[in-house]
Amino acid sequence: MKLKSFQTTMYACFVGYIIQAIVNNFAPLLFLTFEGEFGIPLSSITLLITFNFLLQLVIDLASVCFVDKIGYRVSAVLANAFSAVGIILLTVLPSITPDPFVGLFVAVAIYAIGGGLLEVIISPIVEACPTDNKETAMSMLHSFYCWGQMGVVLLSTVFFGVFGIAHWRIAALIWAVVPTLNMLVFTQVPIQTLAEESGVEDIPLGTLLRRRLFWLLFVMMMCAGACEQSVSQWASAFAESALGVEKWVGDLAGPMAFAALMGTARLIYGKKGETLDLQKFMLGSAALCIVSYLMISLSSSPVVGLLGMALCGFSVGIMWPGTFSIATGAVKGGGMAMFSLLALAGDIGCSGGPTLAGMVSAAAGDNLRMGILAAIICPVALLACLVFLRRRTRA
Repeated sequence: MKLKSFQTTMYACFVGYIIQAIVNNFAPLLFLTFEGEFGIPLSSITLLITFNFLLQLVIDLASVCFVDKIGYRVSAVLANAFSAVGIILLTVLPSITPDPFVGLFVAVAIYAIGGGLLEVIISPIVEACPTDNKETAMSMLHSFYCWGQMGVVLLSTVFFGVFGIAHWRIAALIWAVVPTLNMLVFTQVPIQTLAEESGVEDIPLGTLLRRRLFWLLFVMMMCAGACEQSVSQWASAFAESALGVEKWVGDLAGPMAFAALMGTARLIYGKKGETLDLQKFMLGSAALCIVSYLMISLSSSPVVGLLGMALCGFSVGIMWPGTFSIATGAVKGGGMAMFSLLALAGDIGCSGGPTLAGMVSAAAGDNLRMGILAAIICPVALLACLVFLRRRTRA
């Protein structure tokens, strides 16, 4: 493999989204383990989810000021480094701090910085690569988050089944190898900026913030993040506690099926994007998402609940990359500022959706069904935004 090729840059970006999947999805597989091993209640574990995405959104917002100054390459290297260090510290700090929750909290903070930077920098790097079919490339890129999530669930489940859940720290160290190696690759591959690739000068931030279309896209991205993570972050715990299935069955039929179908939706658009109406695809996805939330929250059947999780994965697949693609085409010259602010919106949703589900669940006596039902407001809001956008673009 030639490290000086832009194709290698694309591969490194694909791995970057796999790393983000590791950052966001490995710890949720251990929520009940943390509860049992460290005595951390569900309400506190909810804070870990919230803080992870809240810190990522802080990084998203701050990156508007510093990414262009320090450069895309330095940002990508730092993103991978923080991700690796945070995952490693997850195995150490809870055991050496007086309060295990504080140790988990610090580790989450460090890898959340990495996750936030990855989210901000990877999409612009791919968008700036001299390639054709930007929309399909973006969808393919985001599909790797799904394959990463699927791989994290499958390989971790196999590891836990063979070696036991008590050895989760070893699994974490193995996952930390991925960002470590990708960090080294990003020091070598060619990288160019959005302005260099498009030849369009970035519009001022103030001008961007005065555009109503940008704010509609901002809300859509919030809803996209919330739709995805409200189910994804609680899928393992929901399958085990609410559906009453064994952990390995729940993880494979819940989070992994969710990730597989989410990736399938992105792959379909990545392959057939030129012949599909993106807005129609997203409208149908939002409607399917509402149906899946109802299946998860209202059915007492484990089969229906797990099927609902899988359908939810397919339904949310196009939401995040689709919104990015619409924004890139509709807001010319948005540049790094637009990508950063849309990533901020996505992380607001990624934090707010699972937090809402967790808080409602805790208030209902740790009833995760009620939490997922409350979070149905997210796909309903996205559907409303898409209807408004379609009417606006037709006018």
